[in-house]
Amino acid sequence: MQDDQGLLKDSIHDFWNEKSCGEVYATGTTLKEQLEHQEAERYRLEPQIFRFADFAGGAGKDVLEIGVGMGADHLQWARARPRTLAGIDLTERGIDFTRHRLSIYGLSSDLRVADAENLPFAADSFDIVYSYGVLHVSPDTPRTVREVFRVLKPGGVAKVLIYHKWSMVGYMLWVRYGLLALRPFRGLSDIYAEHLESPGTKAYTISEARELFSQFRSVDIHIELGFGDLLQGEVGQRHRGILLRMAKALWPRWFIRRVMTKHGMGMFITAVK
Repeated sequence: MQDDQGLLKDSIHDFWNEKSCGEVYATGTTLKEQLEHQEAERYRLEPQIFRFADFAGGAGKDVLEIGVGMGADHLQWARARPRTLAGIDLTERGIDFTRHRLSIYGLSSDLRVADAENLPFAADSFDIVYSYGVLHVSPDTPRTVREVFRVLKPGGVAKVLIYHKWSMVGYMLWVRYGLLALRPFRGLSDIYAEHLESPGTKAYTISEARELFSQFRSVDIHIELGFGDLLQGEVGQRHRGILLRMAKALWPRWFIRRVMTKHGMGMFITAVK
């Protein structure tokens, strides 16, 4: 019989295997058009990805991406011409999308359906491990971070985005599923786990993130507002209704950008082994 974490992992797999993250932007009549449109929308909404990832820095290096999703970032890594490139995803759907995307441009990668808690690679294998918005989805996030550390070479760099607990997204979800549901004392951790994305999704404080990455020689963390905090793009897919439409129309983005900069959902972590 599966334990609770095994059942949760199956639920997470099924959630993302039904529709990959960002697939709402994959419009067009052919798969190539769909992938290109998704890529364009991803970087329009999250231009900070290029600054954080520094894809060009992967040239001539051994690179692993954990959670390739639809493969837009993996394509950028492949274009940088690393010495070796590997990518994993918990879902068959993500691997299929990514493999097809690379094939369009005559590029390739060692792509595998695999679990971030048990990476199928030897210790000290990679110069760069990149994971954007994935590790907080795992039932055992501390174990995924230990796996990142294990497969990095000494001096290697982990570039990881996880969710920040004290975010505008969290506050919005609390209003909807705490205050308006007459449960004002409901904690953000419970709300994220049930109402944000796949079951069990987590978010961390900066101090909790530092503890997660305490094995590493150096850790740099910064917070940025994202399109979810600003109610831009197709956010709120699970929460459609009049309240969301009103919020998008009235959202004080100028104020949030000026005053709430430390309350973004994106926690950008660069850690050196």
